[in-house]
Amino acid sequence: MTRHLAVVGPTASGKSAIALSVASTLDDVEIVSLDSMQVYRGMDRGTAKPSEAERVAIPHHLIDVVDPSAEWSVRETQAAARVAIADIEDRGKRALLVGGTGLYVRAVVDGLSVPPRDLAVRAELDRETATAAGLVRAYDRLAALDPLAASRTEPGNARRIVRALEVLEATGQPFSSFGDGLTAYGPPAFDVTLVGIWLPRAELGRRIGARFAEMRAGGLEAEVRALGRLSRTAAQAIGYKELLAHFDGEIATLGEAFDLAVRRTRKFARRQRVWFRRDPRIRWIGTARNPDALAGVVLALWERTAATVAAERL
Repeated sequence: MTRHLAVVGPTASGKSAIALSVASTLDDVEIVSLDSMQVYRGMDRGTAKPSEAERVAIPHHLIDVVDPSAEWSVRETQAAARVAIADIEDRGKRALLVGGTGLYVRAVVDGLSVPPRDLAVRAELDRETATAAGLVRAYDRLAALDPLAASRTEPGNARRIVRALEVLEATGQPFSSFGDGLTAYGPPAFDVTLVGIWLPRAELGRRIGARFAEMRAGGLEAEVRALGRLSRTAAQAIGYKELLAHFDGEIATLGEAFDLAVRRTRKFARRQRVWFRRDPRIRWIGTARNPDALAGVVLALWERTAATVAAERL
């Protein structure tokens, strides 16, 4: 069996650059993106998607899969990743999974049971929760029907409230019943080592600010204007969401939209850190400033682990 690698961590921690460096050093590695937004064509700058040259040099999977008007979820990522990993193995290669979207990583690595979607039910729930009073009623209904899911959901998080109620109505089962696996960390569903990239919070915050400055200078505003209609999921991408709000007159200036995107991304990075820190299977490596220096450590760790496993199987 092939031993694969998953590199995880908060946004802007340098994991994608590390993965590219590791894959460039080896001749049997292909990268599988587990990012929830890099699947969308045309959403390039705001998702820090690898360049065309990088994708020519190293095969990438689950990037530019659908148009931004289409819905995409963890369920689709799980199915597509399984196909990609099987294909990589069939060709005698190894997969290097890269992701900061915690649920997507868990769904693939652990083969979680992911509930189906019902877009008609979701559309009705979206209409119901469009007002503050409707959102309160929806959360109260969730608390009555699935108190465990409600306890894990912020009362103002419309997206998660809608998803939990959607699953309840579509399947007749509590949303929380599909999430039992999130609190258990057994052996992965396939042969994979997990490595986490750690940076000090202040440095990570600085890198997030610098990334958005580069995105703004690189034309993110024009990219968002050119996208056309976005699906409900795509429209939630940080950076895109704030610029769309600015275009609609909800945020006064472009600068304010970018400032809000930076703040939201820093908050999101904290949630990512908490999510991944709960997983005892992840081996963390860190640096005070330059994550590029960690590529050699990741490479050595992966090769040493693969060699140890191979020896144990003799």
